[in-house]
Amino acid sequence: MSADNLPNPQSAHYGTIHDAYEAHYYDAASMEYRHRFLYQPLLEGLRLDGASVADLACGSGHNSLALRGYFPGLRTTGYDISDAACRDYRANTGEAAHLVDLTKAYSPQESHDAALIIGGLHHCVLDLETTLRNVARLIRPGGHFMMMEPSDDSFLSGIRRIWYRADGYFEADTEHALKHDALAAMACPYFVPEKVVYTGGPAFYAILNSLILRIPLGAKPSLARLLFPIESLYNRLPGRAPFAVFLARWRRTDVPVDDAA
Repeated sequence: MSADNLPNPQSAHYGTIHDAYEAHYYDAASMEYRHRFLYQPLLEGLRLDGASVADLACGSGHNSLALRGYFPGLRTTGYDISDAACRDYRANTGEAAHLVDLTKAYSPQESHDAALIIGGLHHCVLDLETTLRNVARLIRPGGHFMMMEPSDDSFLSGIRRIWYRADGYFEADTEHALKHDALAAMACPYFVPEKVVYTGGPAFYAILNSLILRIPLGAKPSLARLLFPIESLYNRLPGRAPFAVFLARWRRTDVPVDDAA
């Protein structure tokens, strides 16, 4: 059986954690975190009114719905490895969603002005090069690719690797943290980095990743009020090592994917 025909363990894994993931990553406190510390830095300076955006690893569509609040007339399309996620995306957003494993060769039927992925690329480590080529096919020249991914430049990366192996909420063989610079080099010549921000402190773990730390949902509103001001101060620290994730915005070049060396 060829690699393209082999099942991706991430599909079954996401199916087993879907309900818990939905509850913890898209509650009110988590969405406030996303707006303040993820969306706003990623979207600053962009003009996407009326644009078409691919929501990659779209889940149930919460990121798409949030984007619409920033840009009038913005249209979104979901792409996910989970059939359940695609079904929920269609129901929640009223837009199309496509069942796609980005680690396998894919020829999209449409292209977009931009693409967004929040914590999805590090689930594609089975074949990141193919994934990035697929993303390049989805974005028109001059468009933008926006992402948030766990940073392997963090001083906690060693602990993270051990945790991935020990915790059933991870599929350790097919996901791991990423180094932005290595990822950007892999994406050349299809993308040029325009903006990179290292971020993520106490609130990133306790609020956005409450599922992993087993923090009860009921405790999160009070924790958020305490931790968000601390997070704002923490994010002023210099360097890469203190931070859990990187935010990046890349511009799509005009190099055709299939013609690139």
